[in-house]
Amino acid sequence: MAAGLGLGGILVLFIVILILGNAVRILLEYERGVVFRLGRLVGAKGPGIVLLIPLVDRMKRRVSLRTQVLDVPPQDVITRDNVSVKVNAVVYYRVMDASRAVVEVENFDYATSQLSQTTLRSVLGQVELDELLAAREKINEHLQTILDKQTDPWGIKVSLVEIKHVDLPEEMKRVISSQAVAERERRAKVIHAEGELQASAKLQEAAAILGRTPQALHLRYLQTLTEISTEGTKVVVFPLPMEMLASFPRLAPKELPREP
Repeated sequence: MAAGLGLGGILVLFIVILILGNAVRILLEYERGVVFRLGRLVGAKGPGIVLLIPLVDRMKRRVSLRTQVLDVPPQDVITRDNVSVKVNAVVYYRVMDASRAVVEVENFDYATSQLSQTTLRSVLGQVELDELLAAREKINEHLQTILDKQTDPWGIKVSLVEIKHVDLPEEMKRVISSQAVAERERRAKVIHAEGELQASAKLQEAAAILGRTPQALHLRYLQTLTEISTEGTKVVVFPLPMEMLASFPRLAPKELPREP
């Protein structure tokens, strides 16, 4: 009889320990526990020790308040100019209100993932390929604004959206490469033309200065002859302008006498 009472007492003690174990929860600093009492929301509890009323209270879920990183898988997108590309992205979000994250949506992680995929396809389908490649920062901000607005009723804050990679078809890569080469050639020709324009302006200024001083023009002519002679040429034939001889009275031809 005593042995039977001892076994019953052990069973009762085990049940009491089990109930107390289910009535006590320990939550970390970044965790919140959403508690329901007889099916009605009590609120988010924690961090630290949380006491539950046995058989009355129920902790639905532990919710982490840390920033979560969501990797959006590659999505097939057709841009506004009818170019098919594959785009993947990464989304950073965190739960701001644990109660709403549990009550307003069944699985906020899955819901945020699906919403990110559909929003990515929708937004990128409204931009052209050049804008997608050149204005990523603007597109990232637009995506973040849309996702944050749509997840706000769930108590979720989307803090950052980044497009990771844009996978282009091979033929489009060749077209973009040819376009880049043509653009570089255009810039080189423009730079060369600007250099020729500046050089011609300087030559015009130099010609105007030399035209006002004939002796300077003659000296420049002699300097050019000196430069030619240093190039290893044995025989140099060059014309001698009469204006140059006129600058030197002794070398200038004398006026022939007129016939009577």
